[in-house]
Amino acid sequence: MKTLLTNLSPAEMAEALQVKPFQARQLFRWLHQKQIFDIEKMTDLSKELRARLTETCEPAQLSLAHTSESPRSTTKKLLFRLQDGETVESVLIRERERVTVCVSTQVGCAVKCSFCATGLSGYKRNLSAGEIAEQALHLLSGENIEGRHPNIVYMGMGEPFRNYDAVISSVRLLMDKEGMGVGARRITISTAGEAEGIRRFAGEPWQVRLSISLHAANDDLRDELVPLNKRYPLKTLREAVGYYAEVTGRHVTFEWVLLDGVNDGMKDVGEIAGFVEGLDATVNLIPFNPVQGTPYAPPPRGKSESFRNALVARGIKTTLRKEKGQDINAACGQLRRQALSLGA
Repeated sequence: MKTLLTNLSPAEMAEALQVKPFQARQLFRWLHQKQIFDIEKMTDLSKELRARLTETCEPAQLSLAHTSESPRSTTKKLLFRLQDGETVESVLIRERERVTVCVSTQVGCAVKCSFCATGLSGYKRNLSAGEIAEQALHLLSGENIEGRHPNIVYMGMGEPFRNYDAVISSVRLLMDKEGMGVGARRITISTAGEAEGIRRFAGEPWQVRLSISLHAANDDLRDELVPLNKRYPLKTLREAVGYYAEVTGRHVTFEWVLLDGVNDGMKDVGEIAGFVEGLDATVNLIPFNPVQGTPYAPPPRGKSESFRNALVARGIKTTLRKEKGQDINAACGQLRRQALSLGA
């Protein structure tokens, strides 16, 4: 079986491939800085080494299956095919000088939030560190980001903390100074509320950001929207977030997908205020991206703005995300679900 190069750090490459450290750094730079996956094009490596690597290694393993790009919002969504035939989605969002890449951590998802297209297609398996990092490399290939670092968000398909070790390894690959050198504060990992993972994440020696998909601040509604709440109810989740905040002193973001008539009322404002009390936190409101097969719809823009204003009036840091990518089914899992239904 060939060695997958995108899984390896420079030190791991040197050991696994039995090459000198400077050769491993060269190879890593070709993959992670230049996004070149053809070994024959790695011209600062000797012909003999290139021949050996071609015979024994797989530079990368994602192949592009489909691309959708929004003419309205410059959001680009890619469907990648893995070597075993499974598919995952990734998204590139451009906004002025800012470039954000959204990557997946699993093929499908077992959490099955009721409004999410990913869970409707079921869970297949975890991704390796290389499969995760490679999504960012492919998305950024050809993008003019010279002098700027992209933002990387682990908010695609899957629950990152159910694939903890591979996720952490992929973060280290993306942060490596021989590669993209993405700063810790430009990376965000989003969890649906895996309390044990949040506590474990508090022990990581970096400033990678934490985001929590909340969506409801009472157990009855959250049980319905985020079934993981039955395992980690809000009291348990709040204790884990409090522990994280106490240990790290870091800011926390709570994601709240706005569902018309479901979680966008004044009662919800009060419940959010109670949940975030005492935390250095921001609530990020996300208008729902319609998903076929679910009963939900996004609120009118004015209603979303009123909800934001009510939270701000309660002293809560709040942002309201602009709708992006509705014209290309940019919600997590939609493109993969469409491909599966077509037998692609």
